[in-house]
Amino acid sequence: MSNAWSRRGFLTLSAATGVTALVGCGAGEQPEASASPVRGGRLRALFPGGGEKETLDPHVPPLFLDQARHKAIFDKLTELGHDMQPVPRLAESWEPNADATVWRFTLRDASFHDGRKLTPDDVLFSLARIMDPADTTRPAKSLLANLDLANSRAAGANVVELAVKVPTAELPVLLAGTGNAIVPAGYGDPAKAVGTGPFSLVSFERGRSMVARRFDGFWGGPAHLDELHLISAGDETARGNALAAGEAEYAHDMSAVYARTNENNPAVRIVAAEGAVAQSFAMRTNAAPFDNPDARLALRLLADRQRLIDVAFSGRAVLGNDLFGKGFRYFADDLPQRTRDVDQAKSLLARAGLTGATIPLHTSEAAAGMVTAATLLAEQAKEAGLTLEVRPRAKETYFADILNGGPGLWSYRAGSMPVTQDLALRMVSSAKQNITAWNDPAFDAACTTAQSTTDDTARTGLYHDVQAILHDRGGLLVWGHSDWLIATAQRLHGVEAARPNTVDWARFDQVWLA
Repeated sequence: MSNAWSRRGFLTLSAATGVTALVGCGAGEQPEASASPVRGGRLRALFPGGGEKETLDPHVPPLFLDQARHKAIFDKLTELGHDMQPVPRLAESWEPNADATVWRFTLRDASFHDGRKLTPDDVLFSLARIMDPADTTRPAKSLLANLDLANSRAAGANVVELAVKVPTAELPVLLAGTGNAIVPAGYGDPAKAVGTGPFSLVSFERGRSMVARRFDGFWGGPAHLDELHLISAGDETARGNALAAGEAEYAHDMSAVYARTNENNPAVRIVAAEGAVAQSFAMRTNAAPFDNPDARLALRLLADRQRLIDVAFSGRAVLGNDLFGKGFRYFADDLPQRTRDVDQAKSLLARAGLTGATIPLHTSEAAAGMVTAATLLAEQAKEAGLTLEVRPRAKETYFADILNGGPGLWSYRAGSMPVTQDLALRMVSSAKQNITAWNDPAFDAACTTAQSTTDDTARTGLYHDVQAILHDRGGLLVWGHSDWLIATAQRLHGVEAARPNTVDWARFDQVWLA
């Protein structure tokens, strides 16, 4: 699908996917309020797409669109609540042994779309598939690195025991991470997606759409919608135009500019999860110039964070302090807020031999605000004699390119995530999403020690210590935490202001049309 979204283009897609066009509210019209859920209808939800890289494999979820599709069809043992603590999903309850080396999960009575009942064997099979050493595409491997599958077992018809190689006090949090969906034992063909989620697959066309219908046997109760259409819809302009034209009811990942422009639009509702997205720049620490810690600190000191927030997000953000997980458990909020210091930055650049240097700054329209922030940072760097050469890249492949990219600086953003998940998924040397190529064996060992410490007070202190290392020497410049913005038609109800990666984000089984 092209980035240009026209009515003719949408109707062509409708015909290809079996979508029946719904009549939306025109400008100036206010739909009748519906306090109680109404059953029926088709929801068309628009997301930034990834073209041929989109996938139905729930253990390889690179995009928010993929994650939304997987959430509709599959489920995990646990999910994250609004406070980033685990909440029950396929696991009704859990408890560790005395030293947190074995965890018992009691499974709820749930069925797959083909009628099979969920069993401990399905859980063990799913975890083995995630941990398959022959497959390098599954990011949850990093979260579950300490899982001991050889000593994990079914302990009854609805109980599974998961053993870990070292004490792991946060296992339910780690299991809630992206890419940990439970699939039926023997699952092998992602194109034939069968899960326990609220919707069952009807069709999927990579780079275009997925159509799913309500699964009446869902353990959480049937969804209100008859059908769900998750559509790859190009850029923000395309999504906004489709929503305004009544060609869709939900537009994911909208910018602060769009929200400000449409705040008084009677046809649009803006749903904002405050401070939910970490906005940053990633410095590749395995190659010049950012293999030098002086260069990394200099760039952090050059950033005018409040100015970045004001320009890129119209002030809809809070200051970042070069760490993910702000506001959540274990976050090192005792570290001093880094502020701008151009003179010190100049001194560090001189010491690193970078006075007058030119460094590539890769960015993309793949996420709202990234190009604006990159352009502004380049202007700020000029004050210290540093040239950041802004290089736009294709949005369809951008987030994959970051992981495979070369030296220099990269625009980056990430949804909310617990500190424990963030360290395991993005910061340890072996992490699949180690976007800064951070490699420090002593840091890795410190993370392992923190994760395996069962005393909560001691564990908190250790997590603060490892974050202090990142704050001092790491490769991220986290300059702000922006609001997560969704736009919906007024006739769509039940959409929560939820942070990405949490249980209520993209919760399409709970919404209804009126």
